[in-house]
Amino acid sequence: QVQLVESGGDLVQAGGSLRLSCAASGTIDSANIPGWYRQAPGNQRELVASITPSGITNYADSVKGRFAISKDNAKNTLYLQMNSLKTEDTADYYCGFYDVYSTNWNWGQGTQVTVSS
Repeated sequence: QVQLVESGGDLVQAGGSLRLSCAASGTIDSANIPGWYRQAPGNQRELVASITPSGITNYADSVKGRFAISKDNAKNTLYLQMNSLKTEDTADYYCGFYDVYSTNWNWGQGTQVTVSS
């Protein structure tokens, strides 16, 4: 199983930027679509952005135009560039994917993002 380790979370003021990284211990199979998810206290985990092996991206409406997902295949690393941060972006951010072979979700440990007003 591929291990995922997120980093880059921090406390930032509204309007600021952060870049999250997710290092994978190996190559994520091309049948799986990795993404960034977030979970705020009392809320369900939700998709923020995903990227297919061919580079097609998908974003939650709430982050379109502000966040950008990218990947470096050579480094087995997934990124999330977050700009124009809002207080409502405060959450624990996870990278993960649904493994179509094991039919299990594969998650990292998460990284905390706090946006202050």
